Amino acid sequence: MNGTTRRDGRVLPALPYCVMALVASVELGTPAGFGLLPLMSLGPAFAGLVGSKRRTARIGALAVLLCVLLAASEGELGKRRVYIAAASVAGVTAAGLLAVASRERRDAELASVRSIAEVAQRVLLRPVPRVAGELRVAVSYTSAVAQARIGGDLYEVVVAAGATRALIGDVQGKGLEAVETAALVLGAFREAAHDEPELAGLGRRLARAVDRELDGERFVSALLVEVPAGGRHVTFLNFGHPAPLIVRADGSTLFPEPPAYALPLGIGVQGGEQPAPYSVDFAPGDQILLYTDGVSEARDGAGDFYPLADRVALLKDPDAEAAIERLRTDLVDHAKGPLRDDAAMLLLRHREG
Repeated sequence: MNGTTRRDGRVLPALPYCVMALVASVELGTPAGFGLLPLMSLGPAFAGLVGSKRRTARIGALAVLLCVLLAASEGELGKRRVYIAAASVAGVTAAGLLAVASRERRDAELASVRSIAEVAQRVLLRPVPRVAGELRVAVSYTSAVAQARIGGDLYEVVVAAGATRALIGDVQGKGLEAVETAALVLGAFREAAHDEPELAGLGRRLARAVDRELDGERFVSALLVEVPAGGRHVTFLNFGHPAPLIVRADGSTLFPEPPAYALPLGIGVQGGEQPAPYSVDFAPGDQILLYTDGVSEARDGAGDFYPLADRVALLKDPDAEAAIERLRTDLVDHAKGPLRDDAAMLLLRHREG
């Protein structure tokens, strides 16, 4: 929660009382009959912004009571303007109660939709194994909006075909359409990862499945990773996704780029070469960080991108999950507020490292 949200959480509940206190002070400081009593209706009007119907009704009753007490103190009790003021307060209170009821109904509906969406995404983005073949695995997912528990980033880790295979991707768009697309990609990957003996074949099968279903309407950037059992290298297949970060045991870094950039999944039918697999060394003590552009393109207040390569020291923690959590916390601190895009990270380590 950022500073603005915390301030709003303190100010809005107190606003009705502050407004009524101000009106009462001004009314007492002006000549009798000046005519400020109808402004007491601002109290219940502001009360409808937050809180329950009971709270709004209580503030409305307090506003009416203040009108009566102020009129009595000025010897105006029984005059028409006092009745008009009280009627104004009662009318605004009634309108506020209707607004609160409508807001509570919308909030309940929205909470139900969010809950269903969260369950759907948990089913899709099931927990990755902490140990997969030769690797230790940790994952982090940060939504762009605190209230939005659903987004377009996806990841998976599968042990199959004598290797550990991983996927990270970013679906164009947000909401339920993005989840539908993510379900398609993850389902195709989970099936093909067990059947295809080579990473290139896995990529072609994944591309065919996505191109057939999306028909160019949406697209998905994706990065496939394969670490063979007992191997000392890692192979990548990149469909328009940010290059992975490899952190060597000595702290040096590498962003291995593909020999030629390929189009994201979903727009291959419009032309473009299929990506070619490329490999780099991956020795004990090395780490691979897969991430979406919500990480690399996160900006601070000055508009500077997150310096991922300069933050590799945060990954030194022996516990992979603690290491990636430190990196996630630093990313959020860099943005100094909600991220502009969802940010997913998948950390792969040699079990021997």
